[in-house]
Amino acid sequence: MSGDDLVVLDTFTNHIQADLAQSALEAMGIESMVRADDAGGEQPGLWVGEGVQILVRERDAELAKMVISGSASGT
Repeated sequence: MSGDDLVVLDTFTNHIQADLAQSALEAMGIESMVRADDAGGEQPGLWVGEGVQILVRERDAELAKMVISGSASGT
């Protein structure tokens, strides 16, 4: 794996939780993406069984875990 490979950081039960986590990552300068099997938003109920995932680059994963767990500071 290279540091640019995407890894699943966490899986959330809904889009709201995933979007909040993504906002926290963006505030710390960590690029991420939300992935859900919901037909591009057309079928929002489809992701229920799989959850909503946040993906980050492998090299950012350790810091990203601290950010979403609340143990990273902005200083």
